Amino acid sequence: MVGLKPTDIPPTATVKFLSAGMAACIADLCTFPLDTAKVRLQIQGESKPTKNMKTIHYKGVFGTITTMVRTEGPTSLYNGLVAGLQRQMSFASIRIGLYDSVKQFFTSTGSESEYAGVLTRLLAGCTTGAMAVTCAQPTDVVKVRFQAHVRLTDGTKKYNGTVDAYKTIAKEEGIRGLWKGTLPNITRNAIVNCGEMVTYDLLKEMLLKYHLMTDTFPCHFIAAFGAGFCATVVASPVDVVKTRYMNSTPGQYRNAFNCMLTMVILEGPTAFYKGFMPSFLRLGSWNVVMFVTYEQLKRAVTLAQES
Repeated sequence: MVGLKPTDIPPTATVKFLSAGMAACIADLCTFPLDTAKVRLQIQGESKPTKNMKTIHYKGVFGTITTMVRTEGPTSLYNGLVAGLQRQMSFASIRIGLYDSVKQFFTSTGSESEYAGVLTRLLAGCTTGAMAVTCAQPTDVVKVRFQAHVRLTDGTKKYNGTVDAYKTIAKEEGIRGLWKGTLPNITRNAIVNCGEMVTYDLLKEMLLKYHLMTDTFPCHFIAAFGAGFCATVVASPVDVVKTRYMNSTPGQYRNAFNCMLTMVILEGPTAFYKGFMPSFLRLGSWNVVMFVTYEQLKRAVTLAQES
């Protein structure tokens, strides 16, 4: 058997909360270059280059990564990492760590049938996803700005660090600028959370219920991979709109809906799936690393409490 055995005592809500944040940070460290490539591909074609910036065309996941390393240096792949880790400690802790608690809360007031169970999971996923975005939106805005910012090797930086980014955005766009794109992000993360958490929950339950696998690494791996694919398919359109809108200059779009219409008119409906492959590579690998680590951390911390 791979990994720690399931504990007799279930992990507490606090253990799940902290384990989810730590597991998400580890997953981000492993997959951040893919996330940065996804952002660059999603905003490609959004605006015309300025006089001081030459056109850079990105093609494919690894082509984007190669181009960024060549023109901006290897550290550009981790632009916004600090904000990304800040985001995961607040964001993932809520949407993943509190999922079981919220699911139990809704279950206690509803039917125990299998159909009601699916609805309860969906409701719990939407609730924790919305709660997480409301708390962590400023960190997501800063992360996207860092990832989207193109800086040639002889160019200048727009932000002098993460703290300066928060201050600059608040100064230039107001406090509301830090919560820019909250509505599309709530929509996106409600969908992603349902795709990830509910799919993982159902797949894992099915594999265990029908004795296809035991509650170990292979089971977690398959359930996490399926969750990543499902989340990418359903959330990619909203993810592209969210990235475009959060990265836009003041006045470029009236609102998120206007951003969506502009994309359809100027680039066609296929624009909603720009960066799909890096999105899947990133979400798929992120889910595998996160869920496997999450399961092990929950067990390790619970075992430490028992001893």
